[in-house]
Order: sequence, then structure tokens, then C-alpha cells
Amino acid sequence: MAEYASYALILFALGAYVVLDGYDLGIGILGLFDRSDERRKEYTELVATAWDANESWIILAGVTLWAALPGVYATVLPGVYLPLVVMLLAFVLRGLGLEMQSSAPDYRRGWGRLFGISSLVVTLCQGLVVGAVLGGLPQHGGVFDGGALRWLTPYSVLCALGVTALYLLAGAAWLQAKTQGDARRRAARLGRPLLAVTVAACLVLGFGLEVADPQRFRFDQPLRAVLFGLLVAAAAGCGTVAWYGFGKEPDARPFVAVLCAQVAGLLALVTATAPVVVPPGLSVQAAASPTGSQVFLLIGVGCCMPVVLAYNIYAWWVFRGKYRPPAPAALAVPAKPVDAHTDLTVSHVTADEPDLRALPRRVGFTVLGLGVVAVAQDVFGGQSEWIAPVSLVLFSSVSLTAWLVGDRRAAAAGEFDLDQAARR
Repeated sequence: MAEYASYALILFALGAYVVLDGYDLGIGILGLFDRSDERRKEYTELVATAWDANESWIILAGVTLWAALPGVYATVLPGVYLPLVVMLLAFVLRGLGLEMQSSAPDYRRGWGRLFGISSLVVTLCQGLVVGAVLGGLPQHGGVFDGGALRWLTPYSVLCALGVTALYLLAGAAWLQAKTQGDARRRAARLGRPLLAVTVAACLVLGFGLEVADPQRFRFDQPLRAVLFGLLVAAAAGCGTVAWYGFGKEPDARPFVAVLCAQVAGLLALVTATAPVVVPPGLSVQAAASPTGSQVFLLIGVGCCMPVVLAYNIYAWWVFRGKYRPPAPAALAVPAKPVDAHTDLTVSHVTADEPDLRALPRRVGFTVLGLGVVAVAQDVFGGQSEWIAPVSLVLFSSVSLTAWLVGDRRAAAAGEFDLDQAARR
């Protein structure tokens, strides 16, 4: 039974990722088609409040999957390496574009385009991976047995387009719930067309799964058939609520309805396919790790998951309500301090003044980072047992010291003094 408990944790983490990160990916894509820089800036500020908490779920799901169902890793990863690597690179660029855009006082189109395009790439790659897995990956003896482009099929392409439509719908619903004025009206106008496209995509992908998926669905089992029908009906009902909620108050109703429809749709998919995790025949039991690993995983992940969930809830509580742009005074650039003795403006670090300490610091971090990677890859082959713990302790202590020193410098420069900035 431990493998099924681990399977439930994986499904919970994946579901949490889809419903939480789906809407902020959709907002990123919607920003590509918005002509107002003011609204685009508003979109990025909304996403910046929760994107890192939302994406933590995919990390948790990946770690749990690796430890609990290694057979899935052995079968799926070699079959979808290319879209997964592109997705991870796009994740990095997306975070870079979002953070640089959020830290800028006004909208920067370059960072905005990077954020929007990388959001689109992440979404398409996720759809391609899901479509490839649902369509079945060739396997022999629990190992992938196909070509490098086996993931590129008509069904996976349709799945990528369907996931994009779903995330756009969730993004529009979230924008109606969190924005005011033009941004709210625009999101409300987009809601119904996006919902219609998403429903059409779900119908195409649902009926197409019978053709694309090589496994035979067991709808001849009464309990499975009834449960599947109820979940599909629940998803349809939530879609109806969202349809009549767009453009009307309360503004949060469409988002709640879309979120519930996503959950019902994911549960319906699991009901139709379980216990098979990779079609046509890799089941939970066949892909599971030994019982001892399962118990260790359940204890570790079971302790981590409430913490991650509490972080999400806290972030939502702190940023509850409608988004309001900060007062212009709060965004003003702090004036440089003046030296009372020389009556000259002073600066700790200026762009024109080369910081000779930066070069050895960066080189040192690069060398330490390469050392940690080498240890992780067992480059030293266990010849010297002291290398691994010493390098990890050295890298951790240097990183912690650099972090504390950087924070002290920022505090001394008044970068954390928000009240002072607001008064100006």
C-alpha cells in the first residue's frame, strides 16, 4: 500500500502545480498580446507575489516521483529529454525576466518579452510531455525503447495547444479576481472565448485519447465508470459557473470555478488510467521502489508538504484582495548620502568604479560550484573520502557568509528601509 500512498502524494503535488502555476503561466502569455505597458507591468507584479511558491510544487513532485516510482523515470525521461530540457531552460529565463521586470521602476519591454515568451515555451513543453506520456512511450523491460523524437506526435501537439488554452483561461480568471479597471474588463472579455476554446480542446483530447492511448480503458468496471462520469459532470458544472461568472461580481467566482474544474478533470483522468502510470502497461506496483524507500519517502515528503502548503496559503493571505499600484513616492530612487565633512555625494559602489574584489569572488564561487558538481557526479570515484564533506561545508559556509555580508551592505545602504522610501 505504501506505493499507492506515494502515488497519491505525487498526484497531489502535480495537481497543486497545475492549478497554482497554470494561472501565472497564462498571465505571462496574455501579457504578450496586451498593448498597454501599464497593464503588462501590473501582470508581472501580480505573478511576482507567488510564482516561486507555485513552482515549488513541480520540484516536490519531481523528487517524489524519482524516489517513489523510479520505473517511471527510467521510461519517461529518456523519451522526453528534449522538451524537458527546453522547459527547464525556459523556467530559468522566465524567472530572470520576471524578477528584473519587477525590480524595475517602470515597464521594460525586453524583460517583459522574455517573461512572456518563456512562459509560452514552458506551457508548450509541458503539453508536449503530457501528450507524449498519455500517448504511450515504447518500452521494453521497463526501459524506454524509442527514438529521440518519439515525443513529437499529433496528439502531443494537440495536448500542448490544449494546455495553453487551459492556462490562458486560468490566467484570465485570475486577472478578473485580482485587478481593477481596464485590466479587469479586458480579462472578463477574454474569459468566455477562452473557456469555449478550452472546452473544445478537452473534447478533442478526451475522444482522441481513445485512439492515441494504447491501453484499454476499464470502463466496464461499474465503480470506475460511475466515478469518472461524476467527475466529468462536476467539471462541466464548474465550467458553466465560470461561463456566467466572467464579467460579473463576485470577481473571484470564475477563478474558483476554473480551479475546481481543473481538479475534477485531473481526477477524471487518473480515474480512467489508474493504476497504469505510463501506457500501455507500466503500473504503480511495477514502477515502485522497495518498501523501505517508500516509508522513508512518505515520512520526509509528508513532513515537507504541509510546510510548502502553508507557504502558499501565507502568500495568498498576505497579497489578498485587488492589486493596487504602489504610490509613486515608494518607487522613488533614494538620494545618495552626502558626506558632511567633504560636502560631496558619496557612493559605496558605482558603475564607473571597478570593484576589484568582485573578480576573485566570482572566480572563487565558480570553482567551488564546479567542485560541488564534480563531487555530485562522483568524479573523484571515492578515492578520497574527505573531499565530499569538506567541499560541501566549504561551499555552504562561503555562500552563507556572502549572503550575510550582502544583506548587511544592503541594510546599511537603506535598501530595506521601505518606510523611509514611502515618506520621500
